Amino acid sequence: MTTTLDSVSENGLANRIRHVDVAIIGAGTAGQNAFRQAKKATDNIVIINDGFWTTTCATIGCMPSKLLIAAANRAHEAKDSKAFGIHSEVKIDGQQVMARVQSERNRFAGFVEQQVESWSENQKISGRAYINNEGIIEVNNEHIKADKIIIATGSTPFIPEGWTEELGDRLLTSDTVFELNDLPQSMAVIGAGSIGLELAQAFTRLGVAVTLFNRNNRVAGLKDDAINEKAVACLSSELTMQLNSKIEEVGEYASDDQSSEKATTAFLNYTDSDGHAHKWQGEYVLVATGRRNTIDQLGIENLGVTLDEKNRPQNLDINTGQIGDLEVYIIGDANAHIPLLHVASDEGFSAGSSVCTNNTDAYIRSPAIPLSIVFCEPQIINVGMTRPEIEASEREYVIGKVSFDNQGRSRVMGVNCGLLHIYGCKQTDKILGASMVGPDAEYIAHILAVAITNDLSIKQLLDTPFYHPTILEGLRTALRDVQAQMSIPYQDQKPIQDGF
Repeated sequence: MTTTLDSVSENGLANRIRHVDVAIIGAGTAGQNAFRQAKKATDNIVIINDGFWTTTCATIGCMPSKLLIAAANRAHEAKDSKAFGIHSEVKIDGQQVMARVQSERNRFAGFVEQQVESWSENQKISGRAYINNEGIIEVNNEHIKADKIIIATGSTPFIPEGWTEELGDRLLTSDTVFELNDLPQSMAVIGAGSIGLELAQAFTRLGVAVTLFNRNNRVAGLKDDAINEKAVACLSSELTMQLNSKIEEVGEYASDDQSSEKATTAFLNYTDSDGHAHKWQGEYVLVATGRRNTIDQLGIENLGVTLDEKNRPQNLDINTGQIGDLEVYIIGDANAHIPLLHVASDEGFSAGSSVCTNNTDAYIRSPAIPLSIVFCEPQIINVGMTRPEIEASEREYVIGKVSFDNQGRSRVMGVNCGLLHIYGCKQTDKILGASMVGPDAEYIAHILAVAITNDLSIKQLLDTPFYHPTILEGLRTALRDVQAQMSIPYQDQKPIQDGF
């Protein structure tokens, strides 16, 4: 570490400026990966973090949500087995459910904390960073000049204007919902994206009276109309959904039961898809309307970085996160490119490699193909290009289809609701993308992602074995449908049915 007297304050007192090779702002998945990688090349490095020194995934995201989903699925299987001749009475202990979520969540977060604790104290600063008009990082009472700056400040839940004040402690987000000590009696979930959909179904399966609201008629961001329609149909069997609804007003009022610890009740005034006015009231409103980065509050304009109207940095290199030819790298959720953990991890690795003094041999990970998985049941996936993107590219393509309603293993397991579309390129015999709602979709997504990444043809995929009876045989059926249509005009395409 070197310390210099590079500036003088207005009152004449010299400010000691710490000069480092690399400064990383934010210690989530992207920031921690960048730190570990850059540290291989230099010890003159600092990482600055405001808040917990774990990751969004471990603390408030992927892991606690999957813990809640795991409990919900156990409850659902126990309650919904009459078709198999299994009859049982299920009692859900809400306090025990949430205690396990929090205990296991803390265990996962603890592993991350242990790793951070192993880092030198001289290289860690807890505090909120701001970049002044001289490009100097101000944090607590320190001033830091960095040759290269990596920004990985993540994102926070988006809350519509005024809702925090109107709903008070009746408002929940994905950052706060896992701190509940017990399961509530009722809940409105706002937003049918991946977070909203997963949590709405999980709480429903755990006995909470949930209503899911969304401003349009889509779930999980699906762009294929047929897949979206099927997903809505599959999920509607257990989820109360108000799609295409508009929330006009939110608030809270004093509860009739003043002896209760919850002395207020939340309400929503909304119009449904037909324009009729309704009122919902219940215990909590969970806002799951997406997450937003907050880099506009960091002072990055003083580094020469410009943002668009959605806070996305301009001139972003998606390989490394570098902004144009500036020695500034914006990675993970902070750049609002693809806000997924595996993308943040790769971007952190690549940024940490590229900032090294001698980076000619640095390993820069190529950007992964788009891959998203929603862990509701049935699961929803998108891989590669979406159907609108393919149509906009004017490629000639076919759609291989398979329904899982009568697919052999799916029906055996009683999870037979789903549809898979694979988009095949007629010129190349390769997969452009896929969209699906159905059982075991997470595994089908990974197989298709491997195929696209490695440029495998439809024939090469079909040359691999598909064991019988498995749900993955449905993938083979869709691939066969793609292959059969390669020489058939689109308007004459007909799906084939999966055999037993």
